[in-house]
Amino acid sequence: MKLLVSFQEELAKPTTTIQMCLLGIIAGICSAFVIILFRLGYESIQLQYLDDVEKYASLAPEARLILPIIGALCIAAFAFITGFRHYRLGIPFIIHRVKLFYGTVPFRTALNQFFGGMFALASGFSVGREGPSVHLGAATSSFFGTLLKLPYNAVRILAGCGISAGIAASFNTPFAAVIFVMEVVLREYRIHIFIPVMLAAACGSVITRSVFGNTHELAFLNVVGIHQGWILAYLIPFGMVLGVAATFFNKQLMHIIKAFRPVSMARRLILAGIITGLIGFVIPEAMGTGLSPVHLINDMSHDMQLLLMILIAKVILTLFAIGLGIPGGVIGPILGIGVLAGVLLLLPLKLFMPETEHLTSSFALLGMAGLLTSVLNAPLAALSFIMELSHTTGVILPAMLVIVPSFVTASQFLKNRSIFIKQLDFQKLPYKTTFINESLQKIGVMAAIDKEFKLFHDAQESTILEFLDTAPTHPVVQQSFYEIDVTYQLVQYDMSLDPHSQTPLTYYPMQGVPAQATMAEVYDILQRNRQGAVYVYRNTAENIVGVITWDCVRHYINQQHY
Repeated sequence: MKLLVSFQEELAKPTTTIQMCLLGIIAGICSAFVIILFRLGYESIQLQYLDDVEKYASLAPEARLILPIIGALCIAAFAFITGFRHYRLGIPFIIHRVKLFYGTVPFRTALNQFFGGMFALASGFSVGREGPSVHLGAATSSFFGTLLKLPYNAVRILAGCGISAGIAASFNTPFAAVIFVMEVVLREYRIHIFIPVMLAAACGSVITRSVFGNTHELAFLNVVGIHQGWILAYLIPFGMVLGVAATFFNKQLMHIIKAFRPVSMARRLILAGIITGLIGFVIPEAMGTGLSPVHLINDMSHDMQLLLMILIAKVILTLFAIGLGIPGGVIGPILGIGVLAGVLLLLPLKLFMPETEHLTSSFALLGMAGLLTSVLNAPLAALSFIMELSHTTGVILPAMLVIVPSFVTASQFLKNRSIFIKQLDFQKLPYKTTFINESLQKIGVMAAIDKEFKLFHDAQESTILEFLDTAPTHPVVQQSFYEIDVTYQLVQYDMSLDPHSQTPLTYYPMQGVPAQATMAEVYDILQRNRQGAVYVYRNTAENIVGVITWDCVRHYINQQHY
């Protein structure tokens, strides 16, 4: 017991510790196994009726029409069993939970995400597997942290570890996973957070390589370096067009979400299945997680009309699948849409450069980078994703020339925001905190408590004064019993200099916080009066382990950071 308490107290500190690194590794391994189980689950279902994973063209047209509808019915049925009120899924929901609930995830939402996501990916919906990966990774790690009753600041880091391990296990992109967590979910870079998140991502990648092999999904692309100055100059308007396209995509997705909000969840899911089945009946290449269009560019790069038709179908399927609530991510489809958009935007170069076939793969990757940047408002994550997915560094310079104009066009000129933030605002899920709260959330109360306190049980004032005369710096807590209720008060010398005061002591009512809490909860209690203290208890309110005064909170608020 003492070892566990010492372990928890060490994790309460906002520093890089061996304990946190070990927990990051464990969380990464657990999350990776869950994600791999999830991926093996939906792929094994697909292989029951497809020639290969994601090969929906091998399925009969009638089967492609019915399959998404069956998938939608399965998703709706499982959501009904677990309760539709637990149907908040995906990356926006996890951002909300990380920001306000330290990454803890309700168990039923994780069940909905696991089985609902499996049904969605197995039945051809145009959604990505990164949404379930993020949700399940955070859920697995937070369950682990809650089970051990770790401080909430450590649970929050563990949630980030689970997310990075989940993405790394899903795509074999450990570096991109770390950047995604820092840039999109946590939105901060702190060394004591960065190190365990990085270890978790490494574990996720190692485990997925042991199961699926050391493969990179876009490594087969023949990416060539772009060195000609006039082609590099073309990448600037190329990126601007992608910024406009991303803004259009985000706006249309929000229009669909708002338009169908009054419709019941079950009807929305079935409608999404009908739309996917109808379009999949005609254009099977538009079905699936999103990266399947990458394989088309080598075989169909000459047939621009077909690629344009697939692009339009892919956009429609993605908008309605995500907009109507199918459990899955938006990043996978955006990657596929970006590939097709990049190849089509290569056409203007043919007016000046007849031989452009060797640039097809490069522009496919650049299309991914530009579109992903502006849809998510995450330029560094987009750059790291395409670099690792293609397993090449030669794309970095041209990608930068696409990412910057895409981001500036979308965010500055068109006032576009991340699609995740737009969804959070519409769902009225809070995700913003003050600077003080965000800073104090990183410090557990066990790192700040004063254990040298004196507890009196309904003591006389003379007894308390006698103690304070010998130990004036020690906090004094008066415990009082009122029938079945127990109250606590902080007792200090009266420093008000009030000539009418009847006693030399001042009594401040105290509230309690559990040992898992952070200094942010203490600040919320004390900031109104800016005086007094709270007591910290373990397991039960009667088991007080320390006291935190307002002066201690003020010290942490005013301390300087490097």
